[in-house]
Amino acid sequence: MIEFGKGLDEEKIKKISRLKKEPKWMLDYRLDSYKKFKNSKSPSFGPSIKLNLDDISYYKSIDKGLTSDWNDVDDGIRKTFEDIGIQKAEEDYLAGVHVQYESEGLYHNMLKELRDKNVIFLDTDTALRKYPKLFKKYFGTLVKNDDNKYASLNGSVWSGGTFIYVPPNTKLDRPLQSYFRINSKDMGQFERTLIIVDEGSDLHYIEGCTAPTYSSDSLHAAVVEIFVEKGAKCRYTTIQNWSYDVYNLVTKRTLVQEFGVMEWIDGNIGSKVTMKYPCCVLKGDYSKGSCITIAVASKAQVQDTGAKMIHLGKHTKSNILSKSIAKDGANASYRGMVKITKEALNSHANVKCDTILLDDKSKSDTFPINACHNISSSIEHEATVSKIDPDVLFYLMSRGINESKATELLIIGFLEAFREELPLEYAVELNQLLKGETIKGCNL
Repeated sequence: MIEFGKGLDEEKIKKISRLKKEPKWMLDYRLDSYKKFKNSKSPSFGPSIKLNLDDISYYKSIDKGLTSDWNDVDDGIRKTFEDIGIQKAEEDYLAGVHVQYESEGLYHNMLKELRDKNVIFLDTDTALRKYPKLFKKYFGTLVKNDDNKYASLNGSVWSGGTFIYVPPNTKLDRPLQSYFRINSKDMGQFERTLIIVDEGSDLHYIEGCTAPTYSSDSLHAAVVEIFVEKGAKCRYTTIQNWSYDVYNLVTKRTLVQEFGVMEWIDGNIGSKVTMKYPCCVLKGDYSKGSCITIAVASKAQVQDTGAKMIHLGKHTKSNILSKSIAKDGANASYRGMVKITKEALNSHANVKCDTILLDDKSKSDTFPINACHNISSSIEHEATVSKIDPDVLFYLMSRGINESKATELLIIGFLEAFREELPLEYAVELNQLLKGETIKGCNL
């Protein structure tokens, strides 16, 4: 086991870089990010972040290193991932899998047919070593290391994550998946994901995240950069089921060229505080971006989620659909931005935010910023906050369905637009998660 202890300074950052045998430009990037991190403040918007960063461990890894043989993974760790279905998903559905435990990848594998198509699917550290020119061309260009405090922190101590490059005119019939787990008390995880979908290609990438529950806080501060080239399409599906002690502070952004399509399918269940707003920068003419999100908050959690759409090209289109559920005094709020620039003529954006409150203690707010800077374009925005309709609930119960099951059916129906975008296996898993998080103990 390699662990540097709690707290952060320049020497620990240099130690991480030496351990990974990184080029000098990456060490310089880390140190510059650390300076920006120290000089930046927490976001002035959103929930309060009451996290002592000196109590966080910034790097921890097991000694075995990365393997492509599932049987080489430590028995206890392997059981942890088998219990949540990683091996079965790989065998039945996926084209490739990457598994990260704490700060480093421990398992990575993909089908031979992908290698034959020259698809690159690696952990981010290995990609830096094997493809330095391609890596440097894109890394840190979309999410700068001064973008926000936690992006700066990620730039300082990033470790692991996923790197994908899909060559031109390449279609992947099955998704690629990465799975991230924080398993230690007071741990920080700072993976870095970099995806390039070249011209005319098509990728579906799935990400999952979990952590056990401790009495003290942990931190997940990831950065995701995605480049969708001309006529390409990328779908990024994530269901993050963090434990109640995790601060989930993530920066996700994509740059979409002409006729390109980017789809974010983003699920947030668990975590003490989540601040996450996937962003599409629609640079190319006729490019499209969409973001479908769900957020489930309970037990005094704060889910501050949403999306951002920046229209730069002409004839661009975007769609944001946000579904939130709050109970037990929780807060599930939408925060988003749509900006149609002066040059983005004949563009259109649609935003729809719906929240269900399952008791009288919970709350939800909507914080939209919508700006349209030309008269040939338009933005539509709709928001609702409601409770489960007692008449509908009574109707279902009058047909012999008990209250718990009737409530479950109504909530699953409320989230149908999100569920129908998931592969079948993940829709079933989501149903099980929702039963545990939203149905039990509802005070309707």
